[in-house]
Amino acid sequence: MKHLVRWLAGLLLLLVLLLTGPALLAMSGSIPMGGSWQGADRSSAGLAPDPALTHEAVVQVYGARAFKWRGVFAAHTWIAAKDEGAAQYTLYQVTRWRGMQASPGVADMHWFGNRPHVLGELRGTEASRAIERIEALVDDYPYRDLYRAWPGPNSNTFVAWITRQVPELQARLPSIALGKDYLSGAGVAAAPSGTGLQVSAYGLLGVLVASREGLEINLLGLVLGFDPRRPGIKLPGIGEVGFGRDTHNPSPEDQG
Repeated sequence: MKHLVRWLAGLLLLLVLLLTGPALLAMSGSIPMGGSWQGADRSSAGLAPDPALTHEAVVQVYGARAFKWRGVFAAHTWIAAKDEGAAQYTLYQVTRWRGMQASPGVADMHWFGNRPHVLGELRGTEASRAIERIEALVDDYPYRDLYRAWPGPNSNTFVAWITRQVPELQARLPSIALGKDYLSGAGVAAAPSGTGLQVSAYGLLGVLVASREGLEINLLGLVLGFDPRRPGIKLPGIGEVGFGRDTHNPSPEDQG
């Protein structure tokens, strides 16, 4: 009986640890919880090079807080690419309502009111080579017909799957990109940035060690971690908090 009580107490403590950050965010009012998706801001954030003024190829990885209450737990990520001389960007992403898609769109759109941030970027010849690989990889995505918001596979699983195989992007997906660590079974893979390794059991339990991400421990899809490079800590829901600065929504200069 004592062992059961201790086990239940430990489980309760773990749940409190994992859910405190999302609860604080929800109560703070910093995450928009109201409104409808039809009227939400989807305009450009001014982060992507204008195709009319930029002849060279460009690939950018973006991330933004998820819509409404989901934003207290997670971010949504996508890839925007424009080949040399192209007049518009193609967005590569997965959504619950449309599945996997590669379609023209606003590269740096606000994600239903939430400002995006650049998580990785290539330009010029390197970007053109990456676009060729991305286009070839899309049809091989192993979860084309499966979407689960938790623990995955979802939008972040797709982007992480692509960036692992295009490591020159060195995309540092935010710790709140729930689903980025989803691996089928008890798998071992490169970190999404391509700069380290991770072990994960269906995105529910795992460890990641990489030079770009630092150390991340995945518990039930939520991440606790430490980044010695910046330095800072990673908390569920809140994301990354740097020593002396807040990086829960990393800006481009935080990606170097």
